[in-house]
Amino acid sequence: MAVYTDVAADDLAEFLKGYDIGDLLSYKGIAEGVENTNFLLRTSKGSFILTLYEKRVAADDLPYFLSLMAHLASRGVRCPQPQTNRSGAVFGSLMGRPAAIINFLEGVWPRRPNVAQCAGVGEGLAKMHIAGRDFPLVRKNPLSVAGWRTLFEQSAAGADPLQHGLHALLRAELDFLEHAWPKHLPEGVIHADLFPDNVFFIGDTLSGLIDFPFACNDILAYDVAICLNAWCFEPDHSFNVTKARAFLGAYGRERALTAAEQDALPLLARGAALRFLLTRLVDFLNVPVGALVRPKDPLEYVRKLRFHQTVNSISDYGVTASGQVS
Repeated sequence: MAVYTDVAADDLAEFLKGYDIGDLLSYKGIAEGVENTNFLLRTSKGSFILTLYEKRVAADDLPYFLSLMAHLASRGVRCPQPQTNRSGAVFGSLMGRPAAIINFLEGVWPRRPNVAQCAGVGEGLAKMHIAGRDFPLVRKNPLSVAGWRTLFEQSAAGADPLQHGLHALLRAELDFLEHAWPKHLPEGVIHADLFPDNVFFIGDTLSGLIDFPFACNDILAYDVAICLNAWCFEPDHSFNVTKARAFLGAYGRERALTAAEQDALPLLARGAALRFLLTRLVDFLNVPVGALVRPKDPLEYVRKLRFHQTVNSISDYGVTASGQVS
C-alpha cells in the first residue's frame, strides 16, 4: 500500500455518494507498500479501505481481483470483501483512476514475523491455493519470467550506480532463468505478493489475507517461493531455516508439494528474488515527485538472490524431499 495520488475531501465525498457505507467521518493515507494508493476511511457505518489502482493494475483486471476475494471468502478464506456501489458495480473512478472500496479486517501485520506466524501464513497460503481451484476466471501473470526482461531494460542504466556489478548480475541471472524456468508444474490461483504487510494477525492467529492486485494464475510453488523470500529472512538478510521449516511444514500439511515442485523450489525462489529485485529497482529509480511513498530497498533482494543461488535442494530450506522436517 502507498499514496501516489492525493484525494481532496470534496472529491472523496462526491465519490462516496455512490455507496451506502454511511457518512464520511475521517480518512487518511496509508504510506506502507509501493504499488497503489490507499486510504483508511472511517464512516458512520464502520471502517473501510479505499484503493486507487495505479501503474501496474489495469481496470480490465479488476473484476478478476474483486471476484476472487468474494470466491475465496465463500470457501472460508479470510480476506476483504469489495463494497458494491448503488449501481451494482464493485469499482468506479476517482481522480482519473479505477477505485474500489473494501471492508476493513481486524488485525495487524507482523513487522518481524515469528515462527508461529510463519506457520500461520504457510497454512493460509495452502488453503487459499485449494480454495482457488474452482475459481472460473483466468489472468496471466504479467510479472512472471516472460515479463522480467522488460523490467531489466527499464532499470539497466541505474543498476551499477546503485551497486557496482549489479547490471551484470541481473543480466546473467535473467539469461539463466529464462532458459531454466520450469514447465508443467501444478498451476492455479496465486496471490503473488503475500508479504507480511499483506497478512493480518491477532496475536499469532492469522486473521486475514489482503491486497490482491497481483493475484493471477501461475505456478503454485512460485507463490511458495515468494513467501520464502518475504517471511524467512531476518533484518540482517540472513536466512532463518527455523521459520522456513515452520512455513513449509504448515503449507505441506494442507497441500503437499509434488516431487517436481520440491525439486524446482530453489529455482523458483531465485526467480521470485529476481522479480522483486527488478520491480523494486524500477520503483526506486522512478518515484513520482510528491508521492507519499517509501520505496523499498532493491539491494535486499540481491542478498536473497545470492543465498538462493547456493541452495542445492529443498532440504536446505529445512524439510526433506518427502516434506518432513529435517
